[in-house]
Formats: sequence, structure tokens, C-alpha cells
Amino acid sequence: MAKYRILVMNGPNLGHLGKRQPEIYGAQGMEAVPGLLDQVMGRDAGDVELEFFQSNSEGSLIDRLEQARAEGVHGVAFNAGAYTHTSLAIADCLAWIGIPCVEVHLSNVWARKSQPLRQQSLMGERCIGVIAGFGILSYALAVQALYMRLETEG
Repeated sequence: MAKYRILVMNGPNLGHLGKRQPEIYGAQGMEAVPGLLDQVMGRDAGDVELEFFQSNSEGSLIDRLEQARAEGVHGVAFNAGAYTHTSLAIADCLAWIGIPCVEVHLSNVWARKSQPLRQQSLMGERCIGVIAGFGILSYALAVQALYMRLETEG
């Protein structure tokens, strides 16, 4: 049985990873994450149970975060898509649920100079860290960071 349950969440337009703008977001989909996690974490990967959730709806994302709290989920790796930059409601939810969260981005949002709004995060101060720019590997790195944080906090 896994030691930690980690929820991997995706916001709007991220249900088609691997197909949607592969020049920005990469050619791999979410199905690659468990294998990447095995590579990144090695034997410790067995201590993590992953659950995946995607919604284009802000309310559904908030509902799932609140449900995660009720279920005792240990950590969240969250790519909120455009809601990262616009949703006070998601930031407020992250502030109260008490679950460690890592903000995830497939692209390096700070390198996207032509889109300065993408360099702003309303979620960021509610997260324990941000992982950006490594494509689909960003999710596995976020899960590894959550695992290490949970291990050190006991």
C-alpha cells in the first residue's frame, strides 16, 4: 500500500496534452507521468499513489480540492492552466484546505515574454513551490518534491 496519496490536477485546455500545441507543451500526454515518476523517484515511487483529475471548470477544480481535503489527500501537483493567472477563488481554496501544493507549468512561463500575464500567479503564494519548463516531466518533479517534503515533515 502506498504511503502518500497525491492528486495531480489539470485546469482548462489541459485535457489534450500531447496533442495541444506540442511546440509549447510537448508531445507527451498525462499517460507518461507514472513512468516518468518511476524514473525520477526509483524505488520510492511505490510509496506514492497518484490520482489524476482534469476540468475546464473553475468550480469543479475547487470542488475537487475541497474533496481532496475531506479524503485526506497528502499533496497536490496542480497545473491550473490560465486559472493560475486569474483565479482568486482557486488561490483562496488553496489557502484554507491545508494540503501542500506544487504549482506546475509545462512551459517556462517566465520565458514567454510576449505574454506577460503568464508570468503572474495568483496561486503561487499558496503553494510550497513552482516547477516550470520541463514539459510533462514537470508533473513527476512536482510529485517528487511533494514526496520529499512529506517525508521530512513526518
